[in-house]
Parts: sequence; structure tokens; C-alpha cells
Amino acid sequence: MSLPERTGSSGRSPVIRHHSLSCIVQESGRLDTVVSSSLSIQRSVFSLPSMEIILNGKKAKKSSKVAEGDSVSIEYDEEVFEGLEGEDIPLSVIYEDDSILVIDKPQAMVVHPGAGVHSGTVVNALISRYGDDFAASDDERPGIVHRLDKDTSGVMIIARTSSALECLQKQFFNHEAEKHYKAIAKGSFPLTHAFIESNIERDPKDRRKFRATDRLDRGKTARTEYTVERSFVSYSLLDVHLHTGRTHQIRVHLSSIGHPILGDPIYGTKDPRYPEATLMLHAYSLEINHPETGERMHFVSSLPERFAHILKLLERS
Repeated sequence: MSLPERTGSSGRSPVIRHHSLSCIVQESGRLDTVVSSSLSIQRSVFSLPSMEIILNGKKAKKSSKVAEGDSVSIEYDEEVFEGLEGEDIPLSVIYEDDSILVIDKPQAMVVHPGAGVHSGTVVNALISRYGDDFAASDDERPGIVHRLDKDTSGVMIIARTSSALECLQKQFFNHEAEKHYKAIAKGSFPLTHAFIESNIERDPKDRRKFRATDRLDRGKTARTEYTVERSFVSYSLLDVHLHTGRTHQIRVHLSSIGHPILGDPIYGTKDPRYPEATLMLHAYSLEINHPETGERMHFVSSLPERFAHILKLLERS
């Protein structure tokens, strides 16, 4: 059942909340699964960059195994966005029913409010579209199942109910959702099909950035698969399949092997031959199981004009 539409002014500033929690484990299993249940918190908080986990007095990972009687303490900071208000921002809708909304997110649109961005986001548009009850039902980031970077365009799915949100988050966590991207990356690739596997951690010298690391005790595991679709003189068009969903994963992995994405302002360098190029990364395909019916659904977004323009220029070079 659709909620009433409304419009409003911009959202409020984000608030940082610090959480310090502990528990004695009552059952064996994976740490994040067991502890989230014991503390009645969402398992997704274990993926926050600020998360610190202490298991029996020693640092641990969310994937660590725990047993009955173990002592677990966690600390993390969480951005919450109190007083979010709707904004009448048009969304490009690919599909919609009572459980899910699938949109084609444009480049430069932020998914949810954060530091320095308090309005004009996908979340502001969703609250306007579905009303105050939608904002209240799913806490401070209503309906957000997964994120796309501000400069990444393409298919994005939103949950319209709490049950749909929980189901879809589990699919992403368990890698049941299949995500494909198009990217234009620097250089020629020696292999037309390959995997990039390395942990990804936050760059200690620049909090905006992440970096690949071969150390298994640092960062989070990440796996990226790519296929070269077309090769040009200086660049290649790739189909990229994400097997994990780390922040900036494709951008970090491609840059780590010497093939940064054209137009990437963080992990690449400006190419004077293509000054108009913005980040050439587009989420063009998403497959999920419908949270209510279980039907396998496939959503596609056509390549945006910025891709068509750059590809024409590359063909002439």
C-alpha cells in the first residue's frame, strides 16, 4: 500500500552517535551474526569504518567465530540524520511495486545525507515520495539497501517496507544479489578476463580514500571480476562484476593494478585529451530475488550519454 506523498524543505545536519556495547555470547557462530542478535542491533553496523571489536580481550573481525561464554565488546560511531525532510526531487523509476523501488541514479546525486551534504539526496526524494511514515519506519536511512558513490550512476534498489529491507540486505550480504558495472579504464589489459583479489582498507593518510593491501590482517576482503569488452589505444571498456561490496571497491582495485578509471578524481589523474570526462563508472545491471515472491528479477540501466560521448572520442583516437 503506497504512502501519501508530501514535499518539504531540506534535511537537517547529521549527528555522530558513539556506541559502546558488550555481551556474553550465548551460542556459537559467526561473531556479527551472534552479537547483532544478542544486542538487538543491525548486522550492517559491523561494516562501519569506525567499528572496533574486542573478543575475549583481543581485537577481532566481524567474521570471527565465537562460542558460548565468550566476551565481546564493540565500539563504533554512527552518523544519524535526525529530522530528515522530503524534497520534491524527480526520480528516474525503472520498476516499482509495494515492496521495492528501482531507480536509475544520475551521476552527482548523493544517496543519503552526510557531512557537508544535507539536502538533494535520494533519501530526501524518497521521503517526499512516500511520506513521513516511510522516514520513521526504517530509522535514519529509510529504505537504503546499498549505496552508489556520488559520481557513480545507474541501477539502485530501495526497500519500501522493513521486511523487504531485511530480505534485500541479507541477499547483498550473502552475495545473492548480482551487480555488474561498465567502466572505462586506463590502458590495455594483458588478460581479457580476470579477478582482482585483495583486502581493502581505509588510507591512513587520507580519510576520503581507501587502498588495496595484501595483508590479510588488515582491511576487508574484496573480490572484483572484470571482462574486457573493447580495447582502444589508451583505454579499455570493461564489464565489472562485484563479488563483494566494499566502499570504492572497483575504483580501488582497478587503480591498484595500474588501470584507474577515466575521470576518477580520487584514484586517477586528469587526462588532458578528455577534459570533459567525469567518473566513467556506471552500474548497469542488478539481479535480486523479489523479497515477497522470491522471483528472480533483472534490472538494467542503459549507458548514459557521457559514456556514448567518450566512446565516440576513443573510437576516433
